[in-house]
Amino acid sequence: MTLDQITYKINGCAMKVHNTLGNGFQEVIYQRCLAIEFKRAGLHFAREVDQKIYYDGIEVGTRRADFIVERQVVVEIKALINLENVHLAQAKNYVVAYDFPVGLLINFGATSLQFNKVYNPKRSG
Repeated sequence: MTLDQITYKINGCAMKVHNTLGNGFQEVIYQRCLAIEFKRAGLHFAREVDQKIYYDGIEVGTRRADFIVERQVVVEIKALINLENVHLAQAKNYVVAYDFPVGLLINFGATSLQFNKVYNPKRSG
């Protein structure tokens, strides 16, 4: 499966969850529902995966990604009325720090589902 196919499936799963629940729930509820939809879609994923963060080759801590899908896509979900630049920066940082080619920032908190696709500038393609 290509990256575009994976992200398309992820977005479809998120749309189904948002269309069913709407906005107004806590992030963990959307996370659990999204896991159900990922399974139904046949996507391989891990939830709340600890990822090591390095600074200049030295491990400085860990951060949990909401989802790693098909071992290629970092998915960070939010349940906020408005996404801010700091949330997009966070998603971009995760993609680079975890060394994945692409990431998705998905916000369930707005009346319309919001998607942001971010790329790792250190990877080509």
